[in-house]
Amino acid sequence: VLVLRWFVDGTRLAQLARDNGISLPTAYRYLHEGLTVLADHAPDLSTALERAAAAGYTHLNLDGTVIRTDRVAAAGPNGADLWWSGKHKHHGGNVQVIAAPDGWPLWVSPVRPGREHDTTCARAHGLVDALNRLAATLGIPTLTDLGYENAGDGFRHPVKKPKGGELADSDKAFNAVIRGVHAVAERANALLKVTFKALRRVSLDPAAITRIARAALVLLQLEHSRTA
Repeated sequence: VLVLRWFVDGTRLAQLARDNGISLPTAYRYLHEGLTVLADHAPDLSTALERAAAAGYTHLNLDGTVIRTDRVAAAGPNGADLWWSGKHKHHGGNVQVIAAPDGWPLWVSPVRPGREHDTTCARAHGLVDALNRLAATLGIPTLTDLGYENAGDGFRHPVKKPKGGELADSDKAFNAVIRGVHAVAERANALLKVTFKALRRVSLDPAAITRIARAALVLLQLEHSRTA
């Protein structure tokens, strides 16, 4: 119950400790133990892709989301703040989400610093190789946005407008289709964040985002009795 209230309602641990008549350190221990147990039941990448193939999906969606965090002191190359997302203008961790054609989340990645580009994160998780292989062997491409440009032939993303030029009508039509179909991928990220307040801002160690996101996926799948 403590873990669920923290997840869904965002109830502060101090309040949960008082409500349950336990100390704050004990509440933290229960929370971390609960997160670990739930996260351990989340599918790994291979399992998620096997389920997607068995479901007969014609394509998958891939989208990155940045989970907001409190300020993190972690300097990268040239002193850059690793957890600062220039795109979102706040600290956070990048999580990659694979979704079914209807936007149902199938897999969430471990967290990477929010400064990293989506393609960089996807490569770090082995997603680029795995999804290109899925497209080559089973004919299941992955729809993305331009954040995954040049990731490989297995990825379908809009055609980038040439510098100083215009897109051909055929490219404009292609982009309209890709953007329209891929738009449902945003449902996966929204579904996770809207359902679980804990994913809107994380005040714990950013490394805990991995367990939080995986635990949220498991809870969502249990609630709807659906994995693929």
